[in-house]
This record gives sequence, C-alpha cells and structure tokens, in this order.
Amino acid sequence: MFIAFLSASSYWQSVVLVPIASLSILTYTIWRARRSRKVDSWYVKCHWQICHKRSMMFIGMIVVMLLALVAMLVVSDGSPKPQHIALGGAVILPTMVMVMVLIILETEALGDARKGRVPDTVVKRFPEGQYEPLEG
Repeated sequence: MFIAFLSASSYWQSVVLVPIASLSILTYTIWRARRSRKVDSWYVKCHWQICHKRSMMFIGMIVVMLLALVAMLVVSDGSPKPQHIALGGAVILPTMVMVMVLIILETEALGDARKGRVPDTVVKRFPEGQYEPLEG
C-alpha cells in the first residue's frame, strides 16, 4: 500500500478501496465461520473453521506488521530516515511471505474440499459429526 501511495498519490481514494475490501471480506469470513458452527453440516462447518483460523493468522500478522511500523514512526519522531524505511521494508517481508504461504494452504484446502476430504487436525477439533451422510 505504501508503494501505491507513492506512485498514485493523486488517486489515493482508489488505493484505500483495497484495505476496505479486505476488511469487509475478513469480517464476513469470521462472521460466517461463527455462524457455520450452528447452521451448517459438519463438513461445511469444518471448512469454514479452516478459513477462520487462517484469516485470524492473517489478521495477527497484519497487526504485528502495523505495530512494528508504528513503532518505527515513533522512534523516528514521525520523519523516517532511510534506515528506518529499510527497516520498514524488512518488517513487511514476513507479512508478504505469510500471504504466500496462506495462498498455498488455501489452494490445498480448495483441493480437499473438491475431493470431499477434511484434514485430520480439523477432524480432531470437531469429531462430533464426521460420519454424517452427504446430502445431495
């Protein structure tokens, strides 16, 4: 987002849409996963819980990144020097790696969903309905 602000400073309204859309999707995902525990079949509930757990991991990483960037701004008294900006880039790198890992994990989860499988760790967390017959 920082790079987008630098390169599109006159179009900041469109740049702000990305975090708004992300927050909306994350909020819906968390809400739907909580609702899923009450209304969905065991299989659907398990896949929503996988999505919830990974969404919370993503939110946690974003919070850690933002706290580190705010700390950098506090240390630099609001006007970062080149070394502070370099440190900011180093703080952003783990978040980018986490996004890549989450994309790979979600691709695997989609493959599992297509094949009708649920990971063993999720079966251990929610053993109550694992033998429900599939509808449809």
